[in-house]
Amino acid sequence: MTSEIPRPLRPLVARGRDEPHRVASPLELFFDLCFVVAIAQAGVQLAHAVAEGHAREGVLSYAMQFFAIWWAWMNFSWFASAYDNDDVLYRVVTLVQISGVLVLAAGVSRAFEHHDYLVVWLGYVIMRLAMATQWLRAARATGGPERTMALRYAGGVLLCMVGWTGLVVLPEPARGWVFLVMVIAELSVPRYAEKDFPTPWHPHHISERYGLFTIIVLGETIAAATVAVKSGVDEHDALGELLPIAAGGLLIVFAAWWIYFVVPIHGHLRSNRQAFLWGYGHYLIFASAATIGAGLEVAVTEAIGKAHISTLAASTAVTVPTALYLLSVWVLHARHYKVGVAQQLVLPVSALLVICCTFLGSWAVLAAGLVSALTVAVGTTLTALTAGAESRAEATAPVG
Repeated sequence: MTSEIPRPLRPLVARGRDEPHRVASPLELFFDLCFVVAIAQAGVQLAHAVAEGHAREGVLSYAMQFFAIWWAWMNFSWFASAYDNDDVLYRVVTLVQISGVLVLAAGVSRAFEHHDYLVVWLGYVIMRLAMATQWLRAARATGGPERTMALRYAGGVLLCMVGWTGLVVLPEPARGWVFLVMVIAELSVPRYAEKDFPTPWHPHHISERYGLFTIIVLGETIAAATVAVKSGVDEHDALGELLPIAAGGLLIVFAAWWIYFVVPIHGHLRSNRQAFLWGYGHYLIFASAATIGAGLEVAVTEAIGKAHISTLAASTAVTVPTALYLLSVWVLHARHYKVGVAQQLVLPVSALLVICCTFLGSWAVLAAGLVSALTVAVGTTLTALTAGAESRAEATAPVG
């Protein structure tokens, strides 16, 4: 559909769940790239907060702002999988959503440094108003239970948008509770809206969308680490101190990519129950992948003597998100395709070993990278051995 010249208006009706050759559109790819701008801004602020010794406050602020970014991205992705008609109005409303995330990105630093969420809230409002508009269009073009579902989505999005004003108007001590309440409310909207009629999302398209966003987040992680290493080498001539961090960081990111894409996850996405857990769980995958980049920045800052934290704390900033990523991918992806205890234990054991690397001082990041690379090697070997054993068993099985 996206290869055609877009019409000004066409009914926003559901696309086929089994539509062949369904792939991400250029608009969706552009959407993802703009969202990563906000993630990059949040990562920079997190790295700065951790390096200055304010890890607790930085992590909490990062979790809040990353949720806003991720949730808006996820809502659009699932909606587009079901209702993308690629008319002019759909494109314009999507560009408005992109504008909203750029406004949100502009407010990230003030939210971190001054706990001023006005600009972040404004960006979120722009995104959510656009999302509600899309759902109202879908409701107008449909009837029966599907129309009810679309109206529930629109109403839920608008009500939650109003609820988030608490971050702006309430005193600072109450904002943590506002965040918790609103997260629960936001996560409940899809379950309530789809209780009678599920959206006809496309399994292969959804898995591709999540995979592409994972690639972009990992790419941003590499970019952040590269900039930090380059700055350290140029300004402090610390190539020897930074080489282990750079090598370990690359191994971690390469392994993260390999582990995520080694299984065809779209085959697992068959029911709404599976999809909700898988979709929601990606908050941990995306957040931990992005946090690895911030952690590498912290490790570089500490190695050149500009951080106000210990080597142990800087190592933790890399190893903890790496371990969380390994565990999250195992829970959501890998465990569904692993055969036998040995294959199932690879990622959990690797996560534990990565945590143990924290205590290796200046070699912690390199050690975590080597463990990550070894994880890929062991997993690939075990899979090959299992496949070979199955092939030999089939070859020697009696016919008839």
